[in-house]
Amino acid sequence: MPSIQGTSHLALTVTDPRASIEWYEKVFGGARVPMTDEPGHLVIGLLTPDGFFIGLQGHGATEKGDRFSEFRVGLDHVAFRCADRAAVEEWAKHLDEVGVEHSGLKDVPYGTVLTFRDPDNIQLEFYSVPPGA
Repeated sequence: MPSIQGTSHLALTVTDPRASIEWYEKVFGGARVPMTDEPGHLVIGLLTPDGFFIGLQGHGATEKGDRFSEFRVGLDHVAFRCADRAAVEEWAKHLDEVGVEHSGLKDVPYGTVLTFRDPDNIQLEFYSVPPGA
């Protein structure tokens, strides 16, 4: 079986890409990458400082006021792996500095997790595996 070399990018449907890009820039840093701007379809990308690409897509068919719910079929959440618990702590400090509410660090049997949500209620996490795992 061929191997997977990592994650290429993350594409999220959001209600307002122009508003969401502001939030994602604040959280992740990086540079905007304009992609598609045509009636009914707007895509704005963000290339993070470490080279990860996040695409924020707006579809004309998305209902105003629609919010993400992990209880519908599809995505539950997205977790970004960090080097270790200390790196997750640094992300918690950064989220505090930029005014993003979060869960605080939670140590669980499978690692350390820091949970937060974007403006459309999509759950995001910073995660590290326990030492020696």
